[in-house]
Amino acid sequence: MARCVIRASALAVVVAMLGASRIDAEPIKVRLAEGNTRGFLVVRRPGGEPIAHGELRQKPGGAIIDSRLLLHFKDGSLYEETVTFSQNDVFRLEAYRLVQRGPSFPTTEISFDRKSGQYAALTQEKNAPERRARGPLEMPADLYNGLALVLLKNLAGGRASGQMAVFTPAPRLIRMDLAAEGEDRAVIGDEVRTAARYLVKLDIGGLAGVIASLVGKDPPDTRYWFVTGDVPAFARFEGALYLNGPVWRIELTGIEWR
Repeated sequence: MARCVIRASALAVVVAMLGASRIDAEPIKVRLAEGNTRGFLVVRRPGGEPIAHGELRQKPGGAIIDSRLLLHFKDGSLYEETVTFSQNDVFRLEAYRLVQRGPSFPTTEISFDRKSGQYAALTQEKNAPERRARGPLEMPADLYNGLALVLLKNLAGGRASGQMAVFTPAPRLIRMDLAAEGEDRAVIGDEVRTAARYLVKLDIGGLAGVIASLVGKDPPDTRYWFVTGDVPAFARFEGALYLNGPVWRIELTGIEWR
């Protein structure tokens, strides 16, 4: 019992300190402008059979880009992430919405936008009551929820940093570091291609980060692979889709004809 109390108290300190300090980074400049995109995806446990299928759909509307990632799991779970952003010299997040529900996820419904400056959040851990919060949300220029894939294509092998809003259900900002990590080989048909591997690391930082490690609440690292070239092509994502979630692999999938 004492150990549980200590862990709960430490986690409370983490939550309190997440928003204690913030250093804004320079917004990431547009090197490759985004346009119409639609790709079909498969989700697997590394080395396992498919557990979900879905698609990434992106469409420009004037100066604004709407991007939607939708995953349907075999157990009935749903993951839906909608990101609205602008790309006038730099990438800027304008609005964000996330829905997670079903056996594969803790229930989550989050939305916020720059125009209203407001957020609404519902979170529910398994076998726990719903928690709701809403109110004002300051969105710094380097807030990048849902934009990691877009940003990585514009790093050109370098590194950058920004921030991400997490909800408990009240919002807190944590640091997000993006960096080139190495290269791997990918085979496309009979041709061997180079795939650049990038690491996205979420960092609470400071004493809060130390405590988070102690209570097993460190934000998960994620990795992305892109086939290199003048226009980098997304090849693979590997990581967790929620805090302390399992590692899943997301890749492009082909179309079967019947």
